[in-house]
Amino acid sequence: MGPVSTQKMRDGEIDIDAPLVHRLVARRFPAWAELPVTRLRSSGTENAMFRLGQELVVRLPRHPGAVADVTHERDWLPRLGPGLPVAVPEPVGSGEPDGDFPWPWSVYRWLDGANPVAGAVQEPEQLAKELGAFVATLRRTATVDAPRGYRGGPLTGQDESTREALGRLAGRIDTAEATARWERALAAPAYAGPPLWAHGDLSPGNVLVTGGGLSAVIDFGCAGVGDPAVDLIVAWNLLPASVRGVFRDAVGADDAEWARGRGWALSIALVQLPYYWRTNPVLAQNARHTIGEVLAESA
Repeated sequence: MGPVSTQKMRDGEIDIDAPLVHRLVARRFPAWAELPVTRLRSSGTENAMFRLGQELVVRLPRHPGAVADVTHERDWLPRLGPGLPVAVPEPVGSGEPDGDFPWPWSVYRWLDGANPVAGAVQEPEQLAKELGAFVATLRRTATVDAPRGYRGGPLTGQDESTREALGRLAGRIDTAEATARWERALAAPAYAGPPLWAHGDLSPGNVLVTGGGLSAVIDFGCAGVGDPAVDLIVAWNLLPASVRGVFRDAVGADDAEWARGRGWALSIALVQLPYYWRTNPVLAQNARHTIGEVLAESA
């Protein structure tokens, strides 16, 4: 899962360590009070993760902006999970604020697997097919009462933040070419279909593999309905160019959607790179990788 990211990256972050988690668990779930608590290696920016014994994991928001995701996942993971082709987090305990910790937190069942590394995917064709099947299946999930996705709106809504990031990256990347690719993505036809489910943050840190195959997808805090093109980002932030067509075929993306998905991948990476340049080397490196993959494609 990469190195533990404990450096504060956002306003309002609080310190979370294993002794704190042990106290929280002991008070809320006495039956688990004797289980060992170990912080997990993770490059995540929203939550702190701690393994609880062998079968459980505790997930706690690191800053105020991540708190809403706790109840969002509690509400929607039990509804989404049963219909998906791979495992997703299963909430088994709901922690509440107390004197030691100001926000709700959750306990999940442990999911085996490791995060794949962009540029070193073991079984790329298999992973491309399985990620495509996950995305396609999620899109077919019923949308009754579904929330709007965090990234479910039109790509044009990212224009201001993307151009600001391009300005901050002058001299660090080929901003002229990146700007041209971004403008090409903005010119793609807008989504005109019904709102569909998307994970919204399908990055290497939210994918688990075992033996080269997809075993789980985690972190559904951004999940919701809208233009599902955002889930195509994994084609550039993880999968090699040689299997992008395999993934695209499995999803069934047309030219316009593929262009919007490429735009989302570029925009997210451009915004992440200057933001996490010093505070989160894993995310910064993946942002560099993604930008390089997009710029390397034929115009």
